[in-house]
Amino acid sequence: MTTATPATQNKFEKLKSEKDGLALKAELEDFARIGWEAMDETDREHRLKWLGVFFRPVTPGKFMMRLRAPSGITTSDQLRVLGDIIQRYGDDGSADITTRQSIQLRGIRIEDLPEIFRKMAAVGLTSMQSAMDNVRNITGSPVAGLEAGELYDTRELIQELQDRIINKGDGNPEFSNLPRKFNIAIAGCRDNSVHAEINDLAFVPAFKDDVFGFNVLVGGFFSGKRCDAAIPMNVWVAPEEVVEFSLSILRLFRDNGLRANRMKARLMFLIDEWGIEKFRAETERVYGKTLVAAAPKDEIEWEKRDHIGVYPQKQTGLNYVGLHIPVGHLKAADFFELARLAEVYGSGEVRFTVEQNAIIPNVADAKLPILLSEPTLQKFQVDPGNLTRTVVSCTGARFCNFALIETKQHAVSVIGAVEAKVNVPQPVRIHWTGCPNSCGQPQVADIGLMGAKIRKDGQTVEAVDIFMGGTVGKDAKLGEKVMKGVPLSELDGVLVDLLVEKFGATATT
Repeated sequence: MTTATPATQNKFEKLKSEKDGLALKAELEDFARIGWEAMDETDREHRLKWLGVFFRPVTPGKFMMRLRAPSGITTSDQLRVLGDIIQRYGDDGSADITTRQSIQLRGIRIEDLPEIFRKMAAVGLTSMQSAMDNVRNITGSPVAGLEAGELYDTRELIQELQDRIINKGDGNPEFSNLPRKFNIAIAGCRDNSVHAEINDLAFVPAFKDDVFGFNVLVGGFFSGKRCDAAIPMNVWVAPEEVVEFSLSILRLFRDNGLRANRMKARLMFLIDEWGIEKFRAETERVYGKTLVAAAPKDEIEWEKRDHIGVYPQKQTGLNYVGLHIPVGHLKAADFFELARLAEVYGSGEVRFTVEQNAIIPNVADAKLPILLSEPTLQKFQVDPGNLTRTVVSCTGARFCNFALIETKQHAVSVIGAVEAKVNVPQPVRIHWTGCPNSCGQPQVADIGLMGAKIRKDGQTVEAVDIFMGGTVGKDAKLGEKVMKGVPLSELDGVLVDLLVEKFGATATT
């Protein structure tokens, strides 16, 4: 394994060398007994993240917990447990759907952690290795196994890969000390529902000599200093090879990634240093098999879909119903209600999307009219406006100390104001992120908004930088910054002008 020398180690490599974050599993009862203020500071603010638990300076004593949900799939039993967990925290308890199809719980107290972990384990939930220098939630099509036009049902692949990486939720030290975080996506449909181009490792469907498999992309990432789209590795793998191939890439990154400078520790920097040909050759060495050259073309041919609305499944007489969850925010009552809807009208399953929305699959034709008349669907709509339906937002300054502005509340209010002023003929994807770390992924949006602070009339005010041109699906590319420092007080007017000029919107009055 390549590591920095003790004299040059950054603080994160140092804390990892002193103690693996997975060791904190055995200390949860002690933490619950002594309380968060008495904990070792490094354990509290850093190593707990290996268990998916985050100290937040803006909410001291109230922690965030990030779960894993491969392909965004959850069950009604799991949703009820999540509702139970956050219900006990009253107004402080809430949750957000993430842009990687998982859930983040807020308001968590250290003294409750042992019981929370027991409750989650009883229904097959885990938060293990969901943060810091680990593999994040593995994304897949939210309609895998349902979509009539899908090429491959990726659910089992994704679940098997997660089980191997985190040892079925018990924690796996083989992959708990990567140089930096690592994102994986596996696409089985034609519309790139996983945003393959922004992952460190992505598999996109492709036929090689009429045999189905995946072309491989590597190196995509966002950071405050650099954003890059993934590049072709010139490798094609069959479905049965995906798991072992992925683990080989992880081992290569673990042992050779650039650890001295965390700002240059993501996979793309290793590819930059080696070149793609050496990276491919070293992967082949670790994998132990001759790699097959990529197929001439992939099968990402459809425009990006948000899956909101009612759609027939490939199973005759069944439908999936996509619900718009405003900025992905949920309270305890929402979890209970989604669980009820899934059981009464579907098969007890709910899926989350990278757009922070929810899908109820397996709704019979005869049950559709009753489901659509449910009062909850006034809040979680199946036919929201063309701007509202596409809004994505990061956590924002209310809970995140990195965010320069509050995002979720502004996203709802600003988009509501804009939608009242213009008619937009087609969905326009608008993404909000509170800081340059780009958790809200503004670079893949039609219009991306990145939080900033500017001076205006002698005062510091909240503002955004505006990105445009991001596309996903066919011919995906990252957007570029086109405007800087637009005050939030002026943003609705600026967005109206952009929508009229670039997207064919017309004024309502």
